[in-house]
Amino acid sequence: MTFVILGCALPSYKVWWPFFVVLFYILSPLPTIIARRHSDESRSVSNPCLELAIFITMGFVVSSFALPIVLSRSPAESPVIQPGACYLTLAGNVIVYLTLVGFFMSFDEDDSGYSMW
Repeated sequence: MTFVILGCALPSYKVWWPFFVVLFYILSPLPTIIARRHSDESRSVSNPCLELAIFITMGFVVSSFALPIVLSRSPAESPVIQPGACYLTLAGNVIVYLTLVGFFMSFDEDDSGYSMW
């Protein structure tokens, strides 16, 4: 989050549009959490509910990487955000999503993990 806030608040950038990726940070784990809570406990080869949730999650992840790139690649006369703000936001995305992957991997084998939420 520090990189995202720096990409918004540094004196040379002063634009808070990259902060909208926080919405994707909040929305991205929700489909997987809901699907794992409501899926059957048998570890079958294919689970359509979980696969749809992973597909929706990947849509949120791709959107969070695409938003700062699109904002920085707007017409050259007046880009919405500066390239430096884009790079800081992308670095923040990588760190946040690596943290989320680590969370899901650490609680994957545990019965008392996030599924009780």
